Amino acid sequence: MATRRRVAREFQAPPLTRADVEALSARYSEPAWLREARLTAWDIYEALPMPTTNDEAWRRTDYRHINWDSAGVLRAPNGGRVEDIPADNRRPLLGGEQGGMIAFVDDKLVHHEASAALARQGVIFTDLRSAAREHADLVRQHLMTHAVTPQLGKFAALNAALWTHGVFLYVPRGQAVTLPAHSIFYASRPAAMLGHLLVVLEEGASIDYLHENLSPTMPSDASFIGATELIVGDKATLRFVNLQDWGRSMFEFSTQRARVGHDGQLDWITGQMGGKLVKAFMEIDLDGRGSWGRMSALYFPDGQQFMDLDTQQNHNAPHTTSDLLFKGVLKDHSRAVWQGMIKALPGAQKTDGFQANRTMIMSDHARVDSIPGLEIQADDVRCTHASATGQVEEEVLFYLMSRGLPRLEAEKLVVDGFFVPVLDRIPFENVRERMMAYVERKLLGEV
Repeated sequence: MATRRRVAREFQAPPLTRADVEALSARYSEPAWLREARLTAWDIYEALPMPTTNDEAWRRTDYRHINWDSAGVLRAPNGGRVEDIPADNRRPLLGGEQGGMIAFVDDKLVHHEASAALARQGVIFTDLRSAAREHADLVRQHLMTHAVTPQLGKFAALNAALWTHGVFLYVPRGQAVTLPAHSIFYASRPAAMLGHLLVVLEEGASIDYLHENLSPTMPSDASFIGATELIVGDKATLRFVNLQDWGRSMFEFSTQRARVGHDGQLDWITGQMGGKLVKAFMEIDLDGRGSWGRMSALYFPDGQQFMDLDTQQNHNAPHTTSDLLFKGVLKDHSRAVWQGMIKALPGAQKTDGFQANRTMIMSDHARVDSIPGLEIQADDVRCTHASATGQVEEEVLFYLMSRGLPRLEAEKLVVDGFFVPVLDRIPFENVRERMMAYVERKLLGEV
């Protein structure tokens, strides 16, 4: 009995093989360079151990309860339709228009539109597999070469070897795009999804981009093993909004990394709402003099949800600025972990880095671990961090209730106000409204 229990508690890998890599590449008749890149990544994947709670970055994240029999299986694209995706998520981002939308149901591309305005500006907004064939030089130059690389970790290497679908967004030099881009990954059945985003802005380019990860709750475990690469060139500006609303059966293991050139600007907003277990690495590298990066997040686990958000702000050049604000609310028996690090390399003088994680606990059983950190190797910097965790103040609720508000309405008002500093950074009004409605449903226990 003891032996069986010990085996069941090992950190096991999904039941994927090199043959799966070869079959996937052959199914889509991928170019030779991509097939070779996948197989090289697979070799790296096999050489790396599965992360365990003995590893510092994973010390608080125990995912041994995942059922890889369902969550680690690749399934051929089925008859998914764009109508499977909730209508609210498919709405245009600016009134009645947007620059384009790409949507996948499971691994199947079900919708692709790009406006004539984007085409006139030379913008490429297409699925990653088509881009690898039609824009091979661009994709080969940037795909997992200097943002997310296979060497970053076991799950990053697995995505490099077996990404099943993805989006490529490219904005040429000097093009200021006013219409936003929008993409959706939707999972409808228990399986392994390996999605990839590759965003490249050349010098002086700018665009707003919203990506969403969605699924219903499924009868058994599913997994999303994702990678996001944001490459912001010199003097370019990217505003990137990344929202996830997975069902309660989804395990997410994602690696997200941005590289920002000199005088470039990245405004990165993320919303973490769903999932059974989420482990997300989010990293900004400020590579050029005068580069600026801001990372904002709201997260709201409830029930038995577990979220581990691992952030890093790397100052690799002088006169760089980073700003991080994470705000979380926890209910029921949920748990969250935030681990943040600001790094300033030797020579990164005049670095200005700040990070703050603020959490509100709405249950005696919820728990958050907030772990800020600094690693400073330059001597002329201003790097600070802040962390605050507390329960909703009964005095505030009493005051609101004394003005006639029911308790739930009072709690909603407090939580809305708590999240507003992050919500206001989302540039799309209908998305802000959707997020606030979702927060209300969480408070009411309706999700």
